[in-house]
Amino acid sequence: MAANLRDVAAKAGVSVRTVSNVVSGAGPVAPATRARVQQVLDELGYRPNLAARHLRGGRTGVIGLVVPELTSAYFAELAGLVVRTAADRAWTVLVNESGGTVDGERRLLEGSGSRMIDGLVVSPWALPPEELSEHAGRLPLVVLGERDPAGVADHVTVDNVAAAHAVTSHLIALGRRRIAAVGLQPHLSNGTAAQRLLGYRQALTDAGLPHEATLEVPVEALHRAQGAQAVQTLLAAPQPPDAVFCFSDGLALGAQRAALRSGRRVPEDLAVAGFDDIEDGRYATPSLTTVSPDKQQIAERALMCLADRIDRRSTAAAQRIVVPHRLVVRESTAGIEPPV
Repeated sequence: MAANLRDVAAKAGVSVRTVSNVVSGAGPVAPATRARVQQVLDELGYRPNLAARHLRGGRTGVIGLVVPELTSAYFAELAGLVVRTAADRAWTVLVNESGGTVDGERRLLEGSGSRMIDGLVVSPWALPPEELSEHAGRLPLVVLGERDPAGVADHVTVDNVAAAHAVTSHLIALGRRRIAAVGLQPHLSNGTAAQRLLGYRQALTDAGLPHEATLEVPVEALHRAQGAQAVQTLLAAPQPPDAVFCFSDGLALGAQRAALRSGRRVPEDLAVAGFDDIEDGRYATPSLTTVSPDKQQIAERALMCLADRIDRRSTAAAQRIVVPHRLVVRESTAGIEPPV
């Protein structure tokens, strides 16, 4: 049978309360006594009952994560990082998919008000800041992505304008002059595409290049099929692009497939760059140049904020955290593969 506090106390020659203080880190314990108790804890292989500890603290030890779509490799990878980071805090994560719609996000956030979860991390595409404010007022809430919660909740994001500027500038530095942008989403209000378009346009302007409406292509979703369709249309035009910046790696992988079908070589005839640094892009042929947001830090910073709110350690105004990103140059633009 698993050792309990009484077993440890008896072997260490101390009270049960002393053992509890050592395990929880609460209450004063003399250094020598703490060392002796810890040694017995290790010898007996004691494991704390985390569920009971959470319940005694009025917590469930469960948090929620809401993302727009789990079929997206980016959100799937991010969800995995959140789950693993939460495990370090002895938290269980309930993962839900909203579809990125007002109804889907509203349904999941309204349902999160029960005592089933202690807090929520959400990546919204549709809900306006005023509705996010209502939910932030009744449970700890952290917002991910480009949908600005207007200061009503902690917000973890990436500088999409700077990132898009960097990847477009890279294509320009390679001598590309007709650079398409694939991924505009005028039907969404989450701000992702708008920010990436702004960075793309700024880079063109800085280089003295025009931005042409015919090279700025809207899509319904940031998936492979839409990328392939968009680039197929671009390559069939009288003046096709010599490079394409896709607003997601999924779009970029589809773009590479369309280039192959049309007889173009990547990157010789068409340089292709994406955004997100998903695993598939690293193993594609050619491997994909991309913007790599620090997804691990997104998960860590989001849960750090959530822990502070759950434990009521933080009553300060909501903070906006911008995590780092980097441009990863691979075969699809420069014809080179960086060391792993």
